[in-house]
Amino acid sequence: MEDINGPLLPNINYPTDLKQYKEQDLEQICKELRQYIIDVVSVNGGHFGASLGVVELTVALHYALNTPYDKLVWDVGHQAYGHKILTGRRSVFHTNRILNGISGFPKISESEFDTFGVGHSSTSISAALGMAVASHYKGETDRQHVAVIGDGAMTAGLAFEGLNHAGIENSNLLVILNDNCMSIDPNVGALKEYLTNITTSKSYNRFRDDISNVLIKLSELGPNAHKFVKKIEKSIKGTLLKQSNLFEALNFRYFGPVDGHDVVRLTQVIKDLKDIPGPKLLHCVTVKGKGFALAEKDQTKWHAPGLFDKITGEIKKSVPDKPQPPKYQDVFGHTLVELAEANKKIVGVTPAMPSGSSMNIMMKAMPARAFDVGIAEQHAVTFSAGLATQGLIPFCNIYSSFMQRAYDQVIHDVAIQNLNVVFCLDRAGLAGADGATHHGAYDLAYMRSIPQMTVAAPMNEEELRNLMYTAQQDNMGPFSIRYPRGNGVIVDWKRPLKALEVGKGRKICDGEDLAILTIGHVGNFAVDACKELNSEGIHPAHYDLRFAKPLDQAMLHDVFKRYKHIITIEDGCIQGGVGSAILEFMADNAYSAQVIRLGIPDNFIEHGEQAELWALCGYDTTAIINTVKKIAVSRTTKTMAS
Repeated sequence: MEDINGPLLPNINYPTDLKQYKEQDLEQICKELRQYIIDVVSVNGGHFGASLGVVELTVALHYALNTPYDKLVWDVGHQAYGHKILTGRRSVFHTNRILNGISGFPKISESEFDTFGVGHSSTSISAALGMAVASHYKGETDRQHVAVIGDGAMTAGLAFEGLNHAGIENSNLLVILNDNCMSIDPNVGALKEYLTNITTSKSYNRFRDDISNVLIKLSELGPNAHKFVKKIEKSIKGTLLKQSNLFEALNFRYFGPVDGHDVVRLTQVIKDLKDIPGPKLLHCVTVKGKGFALAEKDQTKWHAPGLFDKITGEIKKSVPDKPQPPKYQDVFGHTLVELAEANKKIVGVTPAMPSGSSMNIMMKAMPARAFDVGIAEQHAVTFSAGLATQGLIPFCNIYSSFMQRAYDQVIHDVAIQNLNVVFCLDRAGLAGADGATHHGAYDLAYMRSIPQMTVAAPMNEEELRNLMYTAQQDNMGPFSIRYPRGNGVIVDWKRPLKALEVGKGRKICDGEDLAILTIGHVGNFAVDACKELNSEGIHPAHYDLRFAKPLDQAMLHDVFKRYKHIITIEDGCIQGGVGSAILEFMADNAYSAQVIRLGIPDNFIEHGEQAELWALCGYDTTAIINTVKKIAVSRTTKTMAS
């Protein structure tokens, strides 16, 4: 897709082309770049508002810096579309997030301009500092290192760990704080309030530009003058803000706030900051969704809106001709409120994903009992543990891949103390177009290895509700429930709640020749496969495990006594997953059978639609049918022999 509205952008393939233009041309380039992002994303989908908000910053950085020699690290990467377009990928930008296309996030293997692979937040400062220290070690004193991090990502502990270390390293590091008061949902917490105070202080903003210009000139007078300048600078900022500057306290030189949509001014500031040694922080104020009015107005909705009409702003949704099953996340959200109405001990916790996880349903219905703790997964888990010590029952909702960031807290703070924290792991399994950083491939394996942890996965919406109901009963201890991104399979899903026996599976259908053991939503693939196979006279048995831990030992004894061929299916990693648990059971009990494990192979799976990736990994309905046919005997009857 190369239909570009404007005369300049078609001539820019790399930053070297950008530098051929004069500074007064940069505003026009930004206008064309912003429109190109709108044009492509409107028809192909993807993240939207974040990249629109940093168009001017992106252009200024590539104009002022010598990339890729200078190292530019984007945090999370939602905002890197403009960066990709300006660094050799404009002609393939339409393949963004499509199977075999370019990634939706910066990726080292994709381009030398992508200096660090990202997808999860708050890694940029530590990564850029590592690069800066390495450059210092190698004597590359002319190389710049820039981390662009949002104010939402700054709420994570890792960001402050990086700042704390950078403050004692005499490295050439510039942190650009992209302050738009948003991550996916509005930011929360004391840091947001602090940054708001800085940006709204009239006295500070009145003196800001004159003071910064004077100090930059004074710093050229030598090392003694530089020390004196820093003292003056800290004193002025601290006095005007009526508090010590947080970043100055960490030994960063603080500059700003600056208008993140004034590309010429940004370019000049970045060029000036290149000449100032040591760690520096530029506070840049932007508007998420800038240049597209609806995205500016409703920034959460337009974070990743899907396909839309770029003229009217109408988001294109397919209208089904009959009622559809709900999303698993919405079943979680409504069921949590239902449970909380009956059990006053229940509270909800999420790390900055209230809309993505549907925790916003409880936040609206019971604002005093639902907590958005910001992008802070470790804190979310230990905070939940603290709540649990006082008799409350926290439902801690975290995406499966994000839970990886809090694994020590799950073990140390929850499991060892046997606390009843219910982990609801959304986006479990292959999550789709976000790719390897977001696939929930490992939770079955890493959760089942923890003592005292119950590990469950529902096959449908009714099972999810019942597992949630089961998990909040007395003395349940640590309890993990995982479910995938997307829709379930039951339209009439809101059925009466009932407790399930922990560690008890169920037989879906009896069969001959072989048994299929599934866990979670992929059990529905097996149901469809069995229907097709039955029509051809092949009759595998199908069992829904429900629990990866504890396993249903009685059911498994029956399976291994009856069948010499077993297929396990999971939407998770094969290494150490549920299939491995079945092999362990077989070995521990001296059974002998052929066990074929279907699931996510020992590779990092790239981006694509979920159905494409299930097929690619070999555990969709067609793959199950083909696997069964290699083993089973086809009979002339279409019903199972008695």
